[in-house]
Amino acid sequence: MTNHAIQTTAVRISHDDLQIDAYLAEPTGGGTYPGIVVVQEIWGVNSHIRSVTERLAKEGYVAIAPAIFQRSAPSFEGNYDADSTTLGRKYKDQTRADELLSDVQAAIAYLRTLPTVEGDAIGAIGFCFGGHVVYLAATLPDVKATASFYGAGIATMTPGGGAPTLTRTPEINGTLYAFFGTTDPLIPVEQIDQVEAALKEHQINHRFFRYPSGHGFFCDQRPDYSPEAAADAWEKVKELFESVLKGEGWGVGSRE
Repeated sequence: MTNHAIQTTAVRISHDDLQIDAYLAEPTGGGTYPGIVVVQEIWGVNSHIRSVTERLAKEGYVAIAPAIFQRSAPSFEGNYDADSTTLGRKYKDQTRADELLSDVQAAIAYLRTLPTVEGDAIGAIGFCFGGHVVYLAATLPDVKATASFYGAGIATMTPGGGAPTLTRTPEINGTLYAFFGTTDPLIPVEQIDQVEAALKEHQINHRFFRYPSGHGFFCDQRPDYSPEAAADAWEKVKELFESVLKGEGWGVGSRE
């Protein structure tokens, strides 16, 4: 079982005239590792997102979680209560797909400046709104592996307006694993079906996972947390990043 010693740092990513706050976790002890961008839920880079970032570092990745609401709400950190949810949704609605993609690209560029990062081995993982954002980010040429958790609205909208993010599925270059709950009130099963159908139609390397769970099943701070689904999904995430980013085999994705 991999369990690297890690160090964590609050950093800032310089991006044009914007300074993006970010949480960085990396293994200690020398060597180089793949880099992974961790994209938050609507509650900012909170304790849950920091814990995911740390778990990835313990598995042998350099993980960074940029604050994707930096333009509208610097330092915002919510805790899943009603007030935080209201604020988080407001800030989410102020985002735009082009800016989100640009910010993820800036986080990748930052990772590549670090001596601990293997520059060509880059992945992304996101949850809730971040699951939607990383589906978008999977279209970036630098992103080789993507884990998208219960991203609402992929089939129906894109941040800032325009054609739904699902229409960009043909642009996905690497391997994508998608995770959804079949009793999620925010993502009807017909929309989940649309995402899976698009990945198959456009022959994207992918695996698709459905759990009998609600929204947010991976987060142990949320009412819909499912320990069984979360544990299974984490094993799938490790499989994805290890096989694609660490080069220990290929073929885990499906071309159908």
